[in-house]
Amino acid sequence: MFTGIIESTGKVKAIQPTGGDIRLTITSDDLDFSDVKLGDSIASNGICLTVVDFGHDYYSVDVSRETMKHTAFETLKIGHVVNLEKAMLPTTRFGGHIVSGHVDGVGVVSKLEQDARSIYIEIEIPPELAHYTATKGSITLDGISLTTNLVRGNIVSLNIIPHTAQVTNIARHWLVGDKVNVEVDIVARYLERLLKKEQTGTMNAPASSSTKSNISEQFLADNGFMK
Repeated sequence: MFTGIIESTGKVKAIQPTGGDIRLTITSDDLDFSDVKLGDSIASNGICLTVVDFGHDYYSVDVSRETMKHTAFETLKIGHVVNLEKAMLPTTRFGGHIVSGHVDGVGVVSKLEQDARSIYIEIEIPPELAHYTATKGSITLDGISLTTNLVRGNIVSLNIIPHTAQVTNIARHWLVGDKVNVEVDIVARYLERLLKKEQTGTMNAPASSSTKSNISEQFLADNGFMK
């Protein structure tokens, strides 16, 4: 589990084909490796990956063909800057939102321009993910927990403050046309599940069950979860 608050950035040092998938090596001068162990999870551009090798300034992970197919890693090249976050601890300050590190789809940067001291960005996300997003809601892009300005169809607009731009790969790497990993708010997925139960009256429940959810679309709208 992660928070979407990026700890540091790293660079892709090696992409090694191994048995049909790849072994990826990422270096970082800023990430604290003192508590990294084999088997730990590190979110790399928002993808939860397992450490299979590491040193004082690098770690390696195995990336399956499934992950390559469904994330922006398919365009990854040596030298690319990636956002890094180690798995959260029980004592971690929860500065972002709940991030699983399981990418839902790939978005495309469709607009990027300076807006005073911030950067205004529009991301075109897959249409099937649009209903999980909301104006002033949370979304994870390349592992970064961000708040949306506005959602229009499947276009998400955001303003990136200078600090976020500098400590992530946004200022140094993002360009119009670039692909980014998208993870929608996990709470939205569970709310959808509850709504489906409300609509169908069952969710693999016994026929004799009398349990009924009090969650409705009107309830979600009244409490700010839907527009």
